[in-house]
Amino acid sequence: MKEKFNLIGLSALAIIICIPIYLLFVGSFMGIDEVIRYISPIWGGDGNVRFGIIPMHPTLRQYVELLFDSPEFFVMFWNSVKIVVCVIIGQLIIATTCAWGLARYEFVGVKIILWVYTILMMIPFQVRMLSDYLVLDAFQLLNTHGSIIYSGIFSTFPVFILYGFFKELPMSLIEAARLDGASEIQIFLKIGVPLGMSGVMSIIVLGFLEYWNLIEQPLVFLKNKTLWPLSLYLPEIGLSQLGIAFSGAVVTLLPAIFVFLLGQDYLERGIMSSAIKE
Repeated sequence: MKEKFNLIGLSALAIIICIPIYLLFVGSFMGIDEVIRYISPIWGGDGNVRFGIIPMHPTLRQYVELLFDSPEFFVMFWNSVKIVVCVIIGQLIIATTCAWGLARYEFVGVKIILWVYTILMMIPFQVRMLSDYLVLDAFQLLNTHGSIIYSGIFSTFPVFILYGFFKELPMSLIEAARLDGASEIQIFLKIGVPLGMSGVMSIIVLGFLEYWNLIEQPLVFLKNKTLWPLSLYLPEIGLSQLGIAFSGAVVTLLPAIFVFLLGQDYLERGIMSSAIKE
């Protein structure tokens, strides 16, 4: 009986969470007049905000206008792809090697470094925004994609995730590889990375979702709007472009959904910290 109540409760929560997404898809197939009629009270129109669950006159016009008559959308889309891909590649290189070194080698100050990483991970961007700005300005990276990419590459969160995976690897396996003549680089590439693949895939999925939807850093570091990522496209849309706003939100959402579904199993393993234990 308890399991049935839990199932009903979770199903109800899932439906509630999915309602905004459903309305988003519905709005993307509505005509601009219908959308404005529903949403205009937000901009000071008469009446209350309401929304239909089914378009009265379904149309693909908003998608056609977005995909064929909005070149700035594709510029921002490419900017997002460039930022996300560069950040993830950089994180894979920096975070995996750093986490492996902290987890598998004992040296003076390793615990202090871990504490520093943990503290930095908990500090929100708003707190370190000024210091980041000054550092990027000193390196002349402001108003370039490098300001976002370099900040993301050296994020401490991926290191924190991978450290737990690498720390739990059986020491006997590593010692056996050393006895067989494997170098430290070979041990890392052929044992550490494959056995920690769940953690690697977790940081790829989480990194994509974070930097695909980035808002604050581009607003602070990028003054030229031609450099803005796709996450800043929707806030620039006004009342007359509400239809494009819905279709643009759907197109923006689809890559995130695809990446999440693709890496869902790895992400679940990462959250559960399913590493090999001795």
